[in-house]
Amino acid sequence: MFKKLFGSKGSGGGGGGGPAAGGGGFGAPKTSPLSAVEKLKDTLAMLEKREALLHKKMAAELEKAKDFNRAKNKRAALQCLKKKKLYEQQIEQLQNQQLKLEEQVITLEGSKTTAETFTALKSGAGAMKQIHKETNIDEVDKVMDDINEQTEKMRQVQEALGQPVGYAADLDEDELEEELAALEAEDLEDELDLEAELAAPAPKVAVRPQPATAASAPAMPSAPVGRAPAPKLPSVPGKSSEDEELEALQREMELLGA
Repeated sequence: MFKKLFGSKGSGGGGGGGPAAGGGGFGAPKTSPLSAVEKLKDTLAMLEKREALLHKKMAAELEKAKDFNRAKNKRAALQCLKKKKLYEQQIEQLQNQQLKLEEQVITLEGSKTTAETFTALKSGAGAMKQIHKETNIDEVDKVMDDINEQTEKMRQVQEALGQPVGYAADLDEDELEEELAALEAEDLEDELDLEAELAAPAPKVAVRPQPATAASAPAMPSAPVGRAPAPKLPSVPGKSSEDEELEALQREMELLGA
């Protein structure tokens, strides 16, 4: 088993066992981190199976020792306990080997991550270096100067296009300002006149005398005692009670005046 894991010192024999001959030990070809991790994990699985088998053998020797002890066969029981102790030592060695392999797996995985990080950083640094080659500070300053120059030219062109030409160029700005101020003063005066008219009291309107009503008319002579009251006409649909009372009052007045 150990020859399978670590190789044999005398493998290859003679002069064929050196590193150049590709033998075991340090003469092994280079392997990638991924394949090395896979190999380590396969070896760990094999060691775990070996440890499980040794546990079974150790348990079996313990049962045999118990049986021999019950049978009063002390010598055989001691032999079984010795085998059990040897299995325990092998299990301990296997556990130490597994721990070393697991450490190597963790180290290789971390190294792979570190290598990938370094490769990414190196690629980014190369890209930045290429960008700096294509755009140095002198070229950037030149481009900014060109932009400022073109912006100033565009501003001058816009100002030139905004200048009045022809008849508009001969107009007096001060005269126009005075005319505008006169218009504003005239508008203000009109507003003040309108406010004064609204604030003035309204003229008094003559009240036209109203005709005398039935209540203010002179009292009429009372009707004779024997005169019959005015006949009451049937109510006309659509007339209110006030209209009917007014008509009845008019009929009584007509009868009194007859």
